This record gives sequence, structure tokens and C-alpha cells, in this order.
Amino acid sequence: MIKITFPDGSVREYDKGTTSFDIAASISPRLAAEALAAGVNGVTVDMKRPIEEDAAIRFYKWEDAEGKHAFWHTSSHLLAEALQELYPGIKFGIGPAIENGFYYDVDTPQPITEGDLAAIENKMMELARSKEQLVRTEVSKAEALKTFTEKGDPYKVELISDLEDGTISFYTNGSFTDLCRGPHIPDTGFIKALKLTSVAGAYWRGNEKNKMLTRIYGISFPKKSLLDEYLAMLEEAKKRDHRKLGKELELFTFSQRVGQGLPLWLPKGAELRDRLERFLRQIQKEHGYQQVITPHIGNIELYKTSGHYAKYGKDSFQPIHTPVEGEEYLLKPMNCPHHCEIYRSKPRSYKDLPVRLAEFGTVYRYEQSGELHGLTRVRGFTQDDAHMFVRPDQLLEEFEKVIDIVLYIFRTLKFDKYTAQISLRDPNNKEKYIGSDENWEKAENAIIQAAKEKGLNTVVEYGEAAFYGPKLDFMVKDAIGRSWQLGTIQVDYNLPERFDLTYKGNDDKQHRPIMIHRAPFGSMERFVAVLLEHTAGKFPLWLAPEQAVVLPVSEKFNDYAYEVVSFLGKHDVRATVDDRNEKVGRKIRDNELKRIPFMLIVGEKETAERSVSVRAQGEGDKGQMTLEAYCDYMTSMVEAETGKLNNK
Repeated sequence: MIKITFPDGSVREYDKGTTSFDIAASISPRLAAEALAAGVNGVTVDMKRPIEEDAAIRFYKWEDAEGKHAFWHTSSHLLAEALQELYPGIKFGIGPAIENGFYYDVDTPQPITEGDLAAIENKMMELARSKEQLVRTEVSKAEALKTFTEKGDPYKVELISDLEDGTISFYTNGSFTDLCRGPHIPDTGFIKALKLTSVAGAYWRGNEKNKMLTRIYGISFPKKSLLDEYLAMLEEAKKRDHRKLGKELELFTFSQRVGQGLPLWLPKGAELRDRLERFLRQIQKEHGYQQVITPHIGNIELYKTSGHYAKYGKDSFQPIHTPVEGEEYLLKPMNCPHHCEIYRSKPRSYKDLPVRLAEFGTVYRYEQSGELHGLTRVRGFTQDDAHMFVRPDQLLEEFEKVIDIVLYIFRTLKFDKYTAQISLRDPNNKEKYIGSDENWEKAENAIIQAAKEKGLNTVVEYGEAAFYGPKLDFMVKDAIGRSWQLGTIQVDYNLPERFDLTYKGNDDKQHRPIMIHRAPFGSMERFVAVLLEHTAGKFPLWLAPEQAVVLPVSEKFNDYAYEVVSFLGKHDVRATVDDRNEKVGRKIRDNELKRIPFMLIVGEKETAERSVSVRAQGEGDKGQMTLEAYCDYMTSMVEAETGKLNNK
């Protein structure tokens, strides 16, 4: 017999070799029918996997991330089975579950286009209705190589060659057998609705030197109504696409001559970004941060010392050679090594700590061209970076203060739905990380305790830590329900050791500070992209690059319109004039599309009375106001949005 411990702490005994499905059925038939996968001692497994030892168990349904992952992983195998039947001779790469759905990379004997997706979907649903079970088989490396060599599938042979004997398993559904670790849902009958969303190219194993494969993306659901909701969300997402809005609102652009993944901020975008930076600078000033500036490059030895070269070297731009032989520099992939050197620039006492250094620092990573996406995935980006150097007795308080800053930003920008993800290292793959077990345990415990004391809604993800320390990542849901990672706080015992950072304690001995890494926005580029899509381009009044546009009803009122703009500017209201020789109705329609919060119409009456007729974006006429009254109105609106946040 084995002992099974449930989430509520209760314990039951079962026969050795029993499955998660059997255990679920012993609790209730409904649970057995709804459970898609199980967590056994923290590892997600199939419901039909035998349990051979005492274990803690939990069940994952569609509502759980683990349940969705297994569901979409099975859907990728279903896609592969359909492709195998429709395209004889097709060869398979990889087919994982992703954040929203799944994909499969394939090498096809004939091109697959968007026009072919409907037929593939129909075949998938036909197979799904057969309720094919996902059968797991553990095989030797020799057997695995023989199977796929005989099948003529070189991509699987290459993958198997990198695996250790004794760790290899196959999954079979219907006529399709795949190299796979799992987990999977019990059978394909759970899949009631699906949509293949796009076709793209993808280099094998992400290497541009390898063959370009065809990547087919899809998503699936246990109910058709969920698919309908998802497709409606996709349509809304197209309208909110930050690349489309960025062009319409004249915020940013890209140039092939400048280079892929290197955004150019236009005047309105620069104004928006500058306001976000000033907003955070003011918060940082109130919390005792000191602003610093560091170069865009650094000696390659700096990043070897920090460990970033070993971690990001292959994803960085090639070293910059100087006229001096053997001297190499690197476009900086991170700001933290530079901040470590600033800390080291003079002796520190325990009385000096915490030291809080902040910088809007631009960093560079060479992302593959196929992975670039608007502002969300770029090669040069600016982090709202800060690093605190603290004593052990200050760690918890400082970490909680950073949480306060992040939550204040979320409240101000109306990101009301978020989860704090505690990102820990993978306990089964510790070689990916630097530093001692002792320091990792202290760092992880500090984050867990701080999140608990702040009452955050948390999830724990193993394997998501930075290579030098654990993190608290904030996962935010936008206005249409999509999840984004915004804001991160990290505890680091390792870089202070690598850079030999010290402070003199009250015992006159040298001690090692602890480092907190922090970026509430994450990067300015990605944050602006998410904010654009969250607001559909209708920014909060305090943040809008243009708060008002003045619309003269005819050319003879242009002079007064510019007087209005000058007056508003002296009262911290950002306004422009639309002096085109167009009818005022056309100007109103055009400026509604620009999402400018207020339109101020001026004609003969307004000129005589030094007033404006006010129209609010999406709300219509607000009546006539004197210039002074309108400025007071704007000030009260901004204060209502931000509390006492300065509009300057």
C-alpha cells in the first residue's frame, strides 16, 4: 500500500501502482471526468500513470494552467496525426504547448498555406471524436533511434541523439507515435472545439543556419463557447495591436536602414515615454533612489565577471574590437554589472546602506529576426532598472517597499488584475544557476515571506528564476483578458560575491551586501506596447501625449486657437491646433480617431468670451468653459486619476 496526501492535508491508502484516475474516481465520478492531469509530488503527469510510492497529489482541470498545458500538448499531437494522414511523407520537428494554444513544426512534401487549415481542422475533429487514448511507452535510446530512423524522420533522430538512455518515452494516439515526455490528457475526446490560427516559418531549433520548417499554430477548448469567446477576443486584439496603433497615433516606427528590432521613437511617442519616466523618477526620488547613468558598452571582462557573457554571450552582438590588440567591448546586455562597479567606487559603511541606484539604461540582445515583434520583442530596449545594496536586516523591508512601488504603478495605470509569480530555480537542474544552495534558499525564503506579508495572490513556478537569483514577477491581465509579465523584483546574493562588494559593519569587519534587482515597467518598449493594447490607445489624461486639440471653425479663428494653446501650455495642459482648411465636423471625426482626450472648438462666440466649447473623447459635448475654468477642470481630472501626481 502507498499513502496519498491530498491538498487539504488528508491522507488515504491505495494499492501500489494505482493511477491518479483511480484516485480521482474514488473521490467522485465528476472529478474523474473533469481532471485532465495530476500533480504527483510536484510533477505534472498523465492521469493514467501508475504511482509507485507515497505521494502528495492534486488534480488539474481546464481552469488550471497545468490542465490547459496538458490539453494543448495533446492537441499538438492530434494536429500531427491529422497532418500525417493528409500529407504522406511529412517529417516532424517539435510540437509543444505554449501560453495560448500549441504549434507543430513540420517539414512538408508540399507547402501548407492558410487556405489548407480548414481541411486540417476537420481531420483533427474527426480524429478527436474517436476518443483516442494517449498511450505512454518507455523505450531505450537504441530502440528510439531505430524507430525514427526507419520512419525516415531525421529531426526526431537528432533530438533522440541528445537524450540520455533511460529517460526516453513515446506517446501514441491512433496511428501517430511521437517522442515525448508528456503529460497528456486521458483521450482526445476532451477536445470539443479547435482553431488553427496561422502558418509561419521557423528555423529548426531556432538556428538561422538550419532548414526553415513550417510552423502551424492552433488553440483548442473543451467547449465551443470557449472557442467563440477566444475568437471574439482575437478580433478585439487585432484592433488593439500596438503596431497598428503605434503607426496611427504616430508614436514609433522602424527602419530597415537603422536595423531590425531597433525602434525609432517619434515626437509623440517620446513625449509619452518621457512622461512615464518622469512619473517613475518622482516615485524613486520619494523612496530615496539616486539616479545614475552608465555607458552603452563595457569591457568584455566586466560581463565575464558577472556571468552575463556566459549566459547571454550567444544572444549578444559580436564583441567590439578596438585599435588596441586584444581589447574587446560588448554592447551591454544588462545594467547590473555597471551598478556593481558604481557601488565599488568608494568604501561603504553599514550606515550608508541601503544604497539605491536607478537608471533608465538601454541594453542590447541579439534576438532572432523571426522572434522580433513590434515593441514587445526588440534588440535594443531601455529598462527602468534599479539596484539596491542592503544589509541582511534590511532585505525584507526593502523588498516590500519595491512591491509597494509596483502596486502603486498598477493602480495608477488601471492594471487591476494581476498575480505575483514566485519564480524559483529548477531543483532538478541546479547547474543552470550560479551561487550556493544556502544563498539560494535564503533568497527564495525572503521573496516568499515578503509576498505573504503583503497579502499578494501568488503562484510558484520552478525553473523561472534568473540565473543569479529568484524573482517575484507580476503577471498582469489586460482589458481583454490577456496575461502579460510586467514588473520584476529579484534577490541576488551572487553578484555581490562575484564583484567582491563589501561594507564595513558596526563590528569594524567587512561584510557582503545583498543585491535587489528591480524593474517595475520591465522595459519601456514592452510596457508601452502593453499599455497601448490595454487602453486601445486611449491613454489616461495625465499620460496622453496630446491632452487636447483646438479646432477653429474657420481660418479667421486660427490666431485665437494658437492663443488658447499658449494659455493652456502655461497651465501644464498639452494641446495642439488643427488648423486644416476643413469643416469642423471632419476635424472632429479625424481627431476622435487620434484618441485625443479633449477637442476644444473655437468660433466667434468663444473668441469674444475667451472660452472654448469642450468635447470629450467618446462622450461628446461638455459645454462651454472659460480658459481658466477649463484648466481647473483638467487639473481636477488629472488629480482624480493619480491622486496628487504632478502633471508636469
